[in-house]
Amino acid sequence: DFFDYCTGLTMTNGRFDELFDGPPRKSETELTQREMDLARSIQDVTEEVMLRMSRHVRKVTGEKYLCLAGGVALNCVGNGKLLRQQVFDDLWIQPAAGDAGGALGAAYIVHYHHLKNPAREKTGRDLQRGSFLGPAYDDNAVREFLDGHGVPYDPLSEEQMLDVVSDAIISGKVIGWFQGRMEFGPRALGGRSILGDARSAEMQKKMNLKIKFRESFRPFAPSVLAEHVRGRYSARGACGMAEVVLVTTTELLPGAKLERLPADHPLYHALISAFHRKTGCPVIVNTSFNVRGEPIVESPQDAYKCFMRTEMDLLVLGNCVLHKEQQPQFHDDIDWKRTYGLD
Repeated sequence: DFFDYCTGLTMTNGRFDELFDGPPRKSETELTQREMDLARSIQDVTEEVMLRMSRHVRKVTGEKYLCLAGGVALNCVGNGKLLRQQVFDDLWIQPAAGDAGGALGAAYIVHYHHLKNPAREKTGRDLQRGSFLGPAYDDNAVREFLDGHGVPYDPLSEEQMLDVVSDAIISGKVIGWFQGRMEFGPRALGGRSILGDARSAEMQKKMNLKIKFRESFRPFAPSVLAEHVRGRYSARGACGMAEVVLVTTTELLPGAKLERLPADHPLYHALISAFHRKTGCPVIVNTSFNVRGEPIVESPQDAYKCFMRTEMDLLVLGNCVLHKEQQPQFHDDIDWKRTYGLD
């Protein structure tokens, strides 16, 4: 009775406003203590609902493993607490857990229920292939775009590219990373990512205010080499940026005075490994390759537009590296200044 999202264009309605003693905050106005208190309270209630539902499901079914989907399954803090409560032995969370994931569910229903295909044998591997289900652009397609628009870039070997990019991250630069297939879902997992140094106390602020153009309180996720997870977290390594886990040791970030981090793709793994060899730190900051209000970039042209509209320092398209200071101020045929409406 308090929500309009099923039939209208807003999340809540007048009954919700009355219950919480006032109308919702208007877009772009100051965040006050009231909004912070409401957000915290709703988060606490959401977590309690998730835990109670999970305990009920475990009791009724006796199952050891839980799969989550739906928009609430993107609530990383709630998922992390559910995992630490050990209601189930393990969780699997659909990477495209919001409405978009319904397309995958519809395909499964047709494939198994209507066409009567046998279920695939469970091997312990991720049959969704890390959610890398989107389009890919090879080096020929990337260079065709860059050369066609006269965009300056450095063509490098893979080894050279990894060396240049890892050095750039170490020096505090922010990287636009465009590699392989695009991720299916709202979380970038090393295919369409913006990367930075997790050891930097200024990285969250820089990314939020100069790259993502969003509120400074919003956090970022770290990408950690899987082989360095065990013993350092309060739970198993999170996959798909779907859980918040607690760090149990500070050795992940040598030299950083932090209790927590401020923020399977072979090439992405190779980049973090190169960074690790040089710094002793197997962690980098990862966020989706887009700015507030925009979808995640899909094509080389999308990536270039986002790169030019922000204060990113490097753009890496395959093995082609673009430096911001070498780029022309404008392109008549690439309208990179056009923006989407804010979310």
